[in-house]
Amino acid sequence: MNRKIFLALCLLPMTMTAAQKQDVFKAPSGKTVTINHIKHASVHIEYDGMNIYVDPVSSLEPKTNFSLMPKANIVLVTHEHFDHYDNLAIGHLASPATTVYTNKAVNGMLHRGLVLNNGDSITYNAHIRIWAVPAYNTTEGREKFHPKGRDNGYIISFDGLRIYFAGDTEDIPEMDQLKDIDVAFLPCNQPYTMTIDQLVKAANTIKPKVLFPYHFGDTPINQVPMKLIGTGIDVRIRDYK
Repeated sequence: MNRKIFLALCLLPMTMTAAQKQDVFKAPSGKTVTINHIKHASVHIEYDGMNIYVDPVSSLEPKTNFSLMPKANIVLVTHEHFDHYDNLAIGHLASPATTVYTNKAVNGMLHRGLVLNNGDSITYNAHIRIWAVPAYNTTEGREKFHPKGRDNGYIISFDGLRIYFAGDTEDIPEMDQLKDIDVAFLPCNQPYTMTIDQLVKAANTIKPKVLFPYHFGDTPINQVPMKLIGTGIDVRIRDYK
């Protein structure tokens, strides 16, 4: 087979799935966990009548009008950079009943919510538990972007279905401690987060059942599924440029 035709056939499913806006999973309880893909690092999860948002940001293209979206029960913000923390978006999503979890820096700017530091965990209700985990740069010269101890990644358990949002991080040693991850969101854009090879290493360390690369900018992200062939990891490319 002609090499160009072969490569086109390999890439076609990935191109088609990138436009998909929603993925649905089942928690061990049998309840549905619906992941709505927004953009970049912004994700909306629906579970048991609740709405959970991770790093909702309005201004990045394509702009998102969060005033048109369901009010949040929970908002999680990983850190204070403009592509993760957006006071306007949170204002649109928040009601008096909304709980906002952030790192310390975001809490100081937002003046509401609860601070979760690396290693903290909290039980939101009988069905949802949240852990804050480390997220930082390790490559020499990049530590200034995301210094160790400042920012969060999050693991959210929905009745036992464990979803990991890595935040802005490289393939840090603490990933060895992450167990039983069902769905992982891993970032991939130099120089701020991981290279493709670092992401592949992280995926092989964490071993999620399903992997969504996110926060990838202009990275040739279609290389990731090819590099993880044979691992048993279901790599799903969505529009998280």
